[in-house]
Amino acid sequence: MKYGALLRENFKISVNAIRSNPLRTILTILIIAVGIMALIGILTAIDSIKSSINSSFSMMGANTFTITSRGMRVNMPGKRYRTKNHSQISFQQAQDFKESFDFPATVSVWIYATGGATAKYQSNKTNPNITVYGVDENYLTTAGEEVEKGRLFSNTEIEAGRAVALIGEDLVKKLFGKNVDPIDKHISVGGGKYKVIGVLKSKGSGFGGGTDRSVYIPVSNVTVYFARPNMNYNIHVKPNDPKLLDHATTEAEGVFRIVRRLSATDESDFNIERSDSLAEMLIDNLKYVTIAATIIGIITLLGAAVGLMNIMLVAVAERTREIGTRKAIGAKASLIKQQFLFEAIVICQFGGALGVVLGVLMGNIVSLITSSPFYVPWGWMFFGLFVCFVVGLASGYIPAVKASRLDPIEALRYE
Repeated sequence: MKYGALLRENFKISVNAIRSNPLRTILTILIIAVGIMALIGILTAIDSIKSSINSSFSMMGANTFTITSRGMRVNMPGKRYRTKNHSQISFQQAQDFKESFDFPATVSVWIYATGGATAKYQSNKTNPNITVYGVDENYLTTAGEEVEKGRLFSNTEIEAGRAVALIGEDLVKKLFGKNVDPIDKHISVGGGKYKVIGVLKSKGSGFGGGTDRSVYIPVSNVTVYFARPNMNYNIHVKPNDPKLLDHATTEAEGVFRIVRRLSATDESDFNIERSDSLAEMLIDNLKYVTIAATIIGIITLLGAAVGLMNIMLVAVAERTREIGTRKAIGAKASLIKQQFLFEAIVICQFGGALGVVLGVLMGNIVSLITSSPFYVPWGWMFFGLFVCFVVGLASGYIPAVKASRLDPIEALRYE
């Protein structure tokens, strides 16, 4: 018999042996599946969150930076940043910078008005979770946003602080439904009433809510209905040439130091944050979670491997007479070893496939809870199946060797 045919025949014997013990096979598959599910599930969730972070921060564009007060600084473990809380950036300072920054770039001034507003249209209203931003005519360009329907703010509307608004897709669905055109309709947001002039292109909920539940109003209008003490404005800067980002950052710091009236010996009392740096910091800190998740998954798989090995050793003991019979009619030790290795690997691959499916589902359930997009981790899926192959090979090797070394005469006499 040719080796290929012999290999196929041995594989069929292994599959029949697996099918002859369905309860044991199912329990073993579940042991392996739980280990892979833990590993793939956590890693899928982490990769989905990473993807969401990158997507959310890329909305600002990789060639954009923001000037904020030090009080707005986000601090990360293991990093040294300016932490002293200095005074806010006033609207006048932001406008002075916008007029003084003589560089080939687009500059916008904006402010976070509130994150708990309620929007109303006739009898329809939203939950009090609507984010309101005060923006100028350049904000959508620097933030990477697009108007899907309607138009942008005009310079006159910004300067006069007109009660006009751009709204996100979720608000359109909640307030107007499918059959009502929101353009030129008046909605109530907070204590003010605004005319809708445009609808923003949807980008999904993203990490932290996105823009679909947002309302954009003229920055000069914020002080009318969303005024509060010490209002803190932000500045977006987007160089026309991405290659000039570093140069633009240095130039912006120098100009804003003049606006803030700092002397040469004074430390800058504001922060300049590139749009991609915060995402990098958040992702960098997720690597510790990834390492912890991998360790947990490996420990779970080690337990599964030990369980599989014990089950295979029991199978060898139960089939001792069968092994003796096969050896007595001419089966070589290598074929016996191969049979038990096939059994262990096949069981592991079934368990791995089930674990990968459950892991992807579990990971995306976590992603759904955190409002992250659905993610299919093809790399981790193939890695999980490869790990299962290695686990099957390692777990089945000792039982396979034990089976191949049985003396046929002693095996036939085994009770």
